[in-house]
Amino acid sequence: MKLVIIDRDGVINEDRADFVKSADEWIPLPGSLEAIARLYRAGWKVVIASNQSGLGRGLFSISDLNAMHSKMHQELTLLGGQIDAIFICPHTPDEGCSCRKPLPGLFHDIIRRYEIDPTQVPAIGDSLRDLQAAHAVGMKTWLVETGNGLKTKNDPNLPPGTQIRASLAEIINEWLREN
Repeated sequence: MKLVIIDRDGVINEDRADFVKSADEWIPLPGSLEAIARLYRAGWKVVIASNQSGLGRGLFSISDLNAMHSKMHQELTLLGGQIDAIFICPHTPDEGCSCRKPLPGLFHDIIRRYEIDPTQVPAIGDSLRDLQAAHAVGMKTWLVETGNGLKTKNDPNLPPGTQIRASLAEIINEWLREN
């Protein structure tokens, strides 16, 4: 099985300093949904792993989050694509959970659900915490320069071997050319 784990805000859609709080504020980055659709049509399972502390902070409700994801699913369906699953951490940073990236809890959950070898799974993010969580379970890390990526790419704590590309679309286009 070919499976990829992708962070949401800053990778698939625009990120906001004040959090993406509604379907109206959920705006896909240019080419991201088209790239996911191409990957899906090429036989990949696409899974999202996303910190959503805005839930725990009371900035938006689970209904709001579901509306954002419904918008994403609808736009992807029109392009012939699909997200297989969305794993979220709803906790705030001070709650001490194991699922909030940079801790690898979400990734452990995905590994268990799909019964996959993590060393064969790429993970794409725009923040150091995305890559640290993926690296902690042995996944191949990819950094996009969208979202927080330009700031993150110069971080001395970037996991070794992290590949850096301009966007999600650039990564997926490269993968599909290689296969």
